[in-house]
Order: sequence, then structure tokens, then C-alpha cells
Amino acid sequence: MAIKIYNTLTRQKEEFKPLEAGKVKMYVCGPTVYNYIHIGNGRPPIVFDTVRRYFSYRGYDVQYVSNFTDVDDKLIRAAKALGEDVPTVSDRFIKAYHEDVSALGCQKADVHPRVMENMDIIIEFIETLIEKGFAYESEGDVYYRTRKFDTYGKLSHQSIDELRIGARIEVGEKKQDALDFAVWKAAKEGEISWESPWGKGRPGWHIECSAMVRKYLGDTIDIHAGGQDLAFPHHENEIAQSEALTGKPFANYWMHNGYINIDNEKMSKSLGNFVLVHDIIQKHDPQVLRFFMLSVHYRHPINYSEELLENMKASLDRLKTSYQNLKHRIDSSDGLTENNQEWLDKINRIHKEFIQEMDDDFNTANAISVLFELSKQANYYLMEKNTDKKVIQAFMDEFKDLFQVLGLSLEEEALLDEEIEDLIQQRIQARKDRDFLLSDDIRDRLKDMNIILEDTPQGTRWKRG
Repeated sequence: MAIKIYNTLTRQKEEFKPLEAGKVKMYVCGPTVYNYIHIGNGRPPIVFDTVRRYFSYRGYDVQYVSNFTDVDDKLIRAAKALGEDVPTVSDRFIKAYHEDVSALGCQKADVHPRVMENMDIIIEFIETLIEKGFAYESEGDVYYRTRKFDTYGKLSHQSIDELRIGARIEVGEKKQDALDFAVWKAAKEGEISWESPWGKGRPGWHIECSAMVRKYLGDTIDIHAGGQDLAFPHHENEIAQSEALTGKPFANYWMHNGYINIDNEKMSKSLGNFVLVHDIIQKHDPQVLRFFMLSVHYRHPINYSEELLENMKASLDRLKTSYQNLKHRIDSSDGLTENNQEWLDKINRIHKEFIQEMDDDFNTANAISVLFELSKQANYYLMEKNTDKKVIQAFMDEFKDLFQVLGLSLEEEALLDEEIEDLIQQRIQARKDRDFLLSDDIRDRLKDMNIILEDTPQGTRWKRG
């Protein structure tokens, strides 16, 4: 089966056909690094890390680039408020970003380009736009001539006339048309700036991605991705800039993930429901947050609440428990059984169902449902009177493969300290001695230490409460 992607550009699912056989060139818009990322910023890294993992799983060689906007108005304001320079602030929050998304199971991009490190190619890009008549200088600023690009609005499916209604020229802007947008901004007193043919200044937001996509991936790429809020104007403007310069399609597939609400309300600072990933993962297992994000199709909105996250933890624990039960049982399996092939066929059918769901526009929500079917069948198998290592290993391998595609870990939590280990062993002995009063007392003491015990056919298991 072929992978199908919902393309924002055409508003339909399309069979993925790479520019080069067996390869994927993919660019994901990264954060502006003036603070810790909020939960809305956390969704694209998880979603598109999973897309990348799945392409790799299906045998593609993926070139994955994701940028950092390390200079813009927000960063300048943040640096001023902190009494620091822009590079210091951006360095701090780039480091924080890597720590947060790594905890969420996201692999680093092949390249994480930064605006400050690519100023020469950005200036060169703008110069070429001016030479081609698509941009003009005005008192130290440079603007893009939006009307000159005939297909402007094709990504957001808006016409120039529709856009014109809401367009206006802000105070201090020196552009020829209200629809034109800045690709270079003249420096204000005391602001960080770079020398350019138009005087000291810095890039506009949209131009940076156009220049860096071209540098690291080429004139045309397979997939350009990001949050739904970036489709217009950011991605629309990227298309206009890049295609005006090269005369070639900028990206063949555009992917956008949906918004996140907090307790059924749109997340905003004014409502006081602004939640940082950094804070969430101090209280909750980061893997649970990733699992939660993948439990809804990436294009759909998702509602975040503490209660929903707790429910997701219980669901993820069920899957992990199935795997751990297999792991505990494998060494005591008896050997060959008559219905081995029947169970291996079931595992193979489940595998194909997972592939089918992920091939359909990376439907992680349905793929997770398939994981629960795998868990159910594994639990049924362990109820068999005789079990075989070959079948148990096949179940375990399938768990590992599918969890890895979703960027989830099956590893057991770190070993407990000696005192708690001793208490667990004492309780096991108490149960053997039928001293249930002592056994219950130890269980209660461990519960007070936030350790929950589970007595299973495979022995006593524990987890943190």
C-alpha cells in the first residue's frame, strides 16, 4: 500500500510520490525561542517526529530540517525585559526546547538552522527578489510585492480581493500596497542588527524559512509542515517568495496539525490557561503527554485537561502491562503448541492493520486502537494452558516495533531504592507464609510511598501511583 497524505494545498488526500525514489525531504517550522514552549508548540514536534519515524519504518531515507527563529520582535522585547542580549536569550531557550522535546521522545532534526547563522543567504535571497521585481526597498525596509505573485492565496484558498478587505498599512510602514509584507526591517535604535545593501536591519519572519529550506533541502521539497496557525500568512508568504525566486514548486505536500484547547477553551494568555510543556513534564510522565497527543488525529483539534492526561496514563499503562506480562512469561513457556500458527497469523493481521491506519494520513488515533487489539490478543494468549516462546517473542517484537514508530518506550521504570525493594521482597515472603496481615501492612506502607503493587499470575509487579 502507498502512504496517503492530506495536502493542505489541494485539500484532499493524495498518494505520496517522492521527488526522489526512497527519499523524503521534509521541513518543519520550529519555534521562536524567546520562552519555554507551550503545549500548542509541543504538538508539531511530536506529530512530525512520528511522521518522520513512520517514513523511516517504511524504508525511506528522511532528510528532516526544523529551524529556530532566534531573532524577531518577540525576542527583542524578551531580551530587553530580561536585561540581556538576544543571543543569550535565544541560546537559553534553544537548550530548553531540546530538553523538553527530547523528554517527549522527539529525535533531533538532521539540521536545526538558526536565522543568525544564515544571514548571508537571507540577504542574497532578498537581493534576487529585488532584481526580479518581486521586492522593493523603502527607506531601509524591503517589502514583497504580493500582487505581482499571480497565485498568492492558493494555500489558504483566499483570493487577493478577499485579502484586500482586511489589509491595512500600520503606522511607520512605508509599503506601496497594504498587502505587501516585510522581508527586511530597518533597525531601530539599540536593536540587534546586521549590515545589508539597504542599511542595518534584520530579516522579516517569513523570508528566513524560504532561504533556509533552499539552502538545506533545495528549490523544491517533498513536505513542508507546521501548526495550522502557520498556513496563513507564514506559509502562504513562503510560497510566494520561494516560487517567485526559483520559478519552481516550493513544496509538493503541505501538512498542518490542529489547534489545542485547554479545558474546552482556546488557549491564550488573557484567559490564564497558557500551559508550558516544561511545567507539564515536571508533574507527568512525558511519554503520557506524547501518547495523549497521538490519541487524536493530527489534523483534528485536541482538548487538554489534567483529567484527560490521567486517563491517558492509565491507558498507556495497560499497554505496557501487557508487554511486561509477556516479558515475565517468556522464560517459563513450555514449548511448541498446536495452535502456534493461528496466533502468529493474528499478530501478522494486527501488523497489517497498523500499517493500513498509518498509511492513511498517519492516523495515529486508529493506530493506537490497533495497539489495544494487540494487547487484548496478547492477554488472551497468556491465558492459554501452554504457551510457546516463539509466539510470545512475536508478540513482544510487534509491541516494540509499533511503540518505536509512535516514539513511545516500553522500558520499565528505574529500579527502586533498596528500602522499597526490601519491603516488596518481605511482602512476597509474607504472602508465601500466608501472613496476610503483614502483607497488607506492607502494601499500605508502599502505597504511602506512592508505590502501587499488582499481584499477577506472573508475580508481583509495581508502578508509581
